[in-house]
Amino acid sequence: MSPVNAPDAPGRLGEAVDPLQLRSYLIALDKWLEARRSELEALDVAVQESEHADELTRDMALSLQLWQSIQTRYRRLLQVWDRGRVSIREREQLSSLVWGRLDDDTWSGTAASGLSLPEACRMSDALCGQLRSRLQLDPAGTQAVARLRDLRATMERLRDQVGLEPPQTIAAAQARLAQLEGRLTMINEKAGRGGDIGGLLGPLEAEAATFERDLIVGGVQRRANAQAQQQTAQRADYAQRLRADLLARSQQLDELVAQVVATVSSPPKYAVPDVTALGPVPAGNPGELEAYIARLEKVGQAMEFVSRAYSDALRGSQKLANELIMLRSEADQHQLTDQQLSALFAVADQLMQRSPRPTETLTALLDACRYYLSWLAGQPGARGTVD
Repeated sequence: MSPVNAPDAPGRLGEAVDPLQLRSYLIALDKWLEARRSELEALDVAVQESEHADELTRDMALSLQLWQSIQTRYRRLLQVWDRGRVSIREREQLSSLVWGRLDDDTWSGTAASGLSLPEACRMSDALCGQLRSRLQLDPAGTQAVARLRDLRATMERLRDQVGLEPPQTIAAAQARLAQLEGRLTMINEKAGRGGDIGGLLGPLEAEAATFERDLIVGGVQRRANAQAQQQTAQRADYAQRLRADLLARSQQLDELVAQVVATVSSPPKYAVPDVTALGPVPAGNPGELEAYIARLEKVGQAMEFVSRAYSDALRGSQKLANELIMLRSEADQHQLTDQQLSALFAVADQLMQRSPRPTETLTALLDACRYYLSWLAGQPGARGTVD
């Protein structure tokens, strides 16, 4: 079984990919997908016939799922590529499809979720190499040169991947890479002397493939953790701003409640929610932060309810004052100077000055004024003084 390695991807994330380079990449990727599919079919048969099928089935299933995700992204690339009819916008989209994360639902929730297309291809190479080694499908000595070449290519990929490690893990990764490279150098020297290296290649291939896989998965997990930390920071900032806004609204509501209590005889009986009772914004735990935000939002809803209730009560009191003004205006339009009507208006003025206003009494009094004014306006010779 002759191993195949994925082609190098062109461009980088955020830059429009070169059309000629992408065309060559798509052709090479198509050939790689076809060869990898044939290789996976052969490996699947070998796994089923192996005495260690239970141990290998998981890696086999992972390899097949990974191949399917890569093929799905390849088909999406072909759709956007549209036989080379691409503008700068499509070229940027193609670059995003190559270097962005695989969005196949197959990977959601697994350790490999979030791989870019090149990372997924490298992981596929590593998984298949590991399976070949564990199944011992290569006849001893017949493909030693090709296997050494593949190992050297693997070491190059490992150097690139190790360079992406963070400061806290790069030293350990460099030490492990140096150990693998030292073993490869020893094997090369032994092969140059004509020694049998068949028994040495398999373990090194397996360890290199496992190391490459661990590095790729670790990189994906770090990116996911960084994104989660960024999202948590954004949510914490949102919680701080929401809390500050609710504190300000609480002060405004206290003033509104005091105004309504002083103005309206039968005000609502709702209390203004106490934002400070929730405590400060929690730090560090995303679950606690989300629960805190949910409580803040409920407080905001309660404040909205209280605000509407007291605002409606205040508007009702103001409406009575406006109604008295309109009744006076109507009397002036009819040129009515009735003493009883003037007396009713005077009583209404006195009640309006009370704090709180007796709204029910005022409502009844203004109704009486309205009916009396309407009766006066309908009398013969209504204009002028009515005794």
